[in-house]
Amino acid sequence: MIVEQKSISDELNKGLVRNASYASVIIASILVLIKLGAYLATHSVALLASLIDSLLDVAASFVNLVAIRQAFVPADDEHRFGHGKAEPLAGMAQSAFIAGSALFLIVESGDRLFNPRVIEHGTIGLTVMVISTIFTIALVGYQRYVISKARSIAIKADSLHYLGDILVNLSIIAALVLSLYFEWYIADPLFALGVAVYVLYNAWQIAKISLDQLMDRELPDAERNRIIDIVKSHPMVRNLHELRTRSSGHTTFIQMHLEMDPDLSLVKAHQISDEVEEDIHKAFPNSEVIIHEDPEGMERKY
Repeated sequence: MIVEQKSISDELNKGLVRNASYASVIIASILVLIKLGAYLATHSVALLASLIDSLLDVAASFVNLVAIRQAFVPADDEHRFGHGKAEPLAGMAQSAFIAGSALFLIVESGDRLFNPRVIEHGTIGLTVMVISTIFTIALVGYQRYVISKARSIAIKADSLHYLGDILVNLSIIAALVLSLYFEWYIADPLFALGVAVYVLYNAWQIAKISLDQLMDRELPDAERNRIIDIVKSHPMVRNLHELRTRSSGHTTFIQMHLEMDPDLSLVKAHQISDEVEEDIHKAFPNSEVIIHEDPEGMERKY
């Protein structure tokens, strides 16, 4: 029963993650086209920053899409734990893309600071940025929903930099308004420079999350404590030890030893372990749980 419920949940979550990856590529591609037209009309370096960011979004989201398809390939004889590490690898690639775009923007913004230019057809740029912001807010909202259902590092990384894009878009709107209506032309490169710094920060955050998964870092203390509380809430469990956790893509791996009454039968101990496993699955839907039953008070030799 547990296996059947978990299988249905996994398939639903995989479908959500795939749809989110397709949505990212489609939305980013649309934004590239409209921002390209706006940049050619305005020659705003802030709009150029947004255009480059969207171009990299397309590349990064496409890498995500491929990585997610690979991550969902079932475990085989050569990959007994599945292919989930494809997702953090995609996250590392994303961080490299994003960092590269930030460095380019820093150089371009520096040039415009010393050589300010008048922005042409600023109303076109404003209109495009408002449309871009609406599209991006809708995408981030959908991604947040998917992340709440499926623990996907690739979608989380995607959502992080699209969330940054919303702030980027708002700052570019501000820069265009200041340049267009107040003739403060230096605002254009200044805001672009601020965008570049923020993008670099996002690249670091994505790289850190991805590296944690690649290095099999333990889950955060709050989540480990949540697991411990779930286990100890079972009336037949005396204690637990050797709790080990890690994440691989959308899957969380949880291992532990349960300490129970030494006089319990093997059948009863196994039944208790199944109940604990089911409780953990409810809290961590995309998890693989391995439980070893130990008699309470048994001397450990490991």
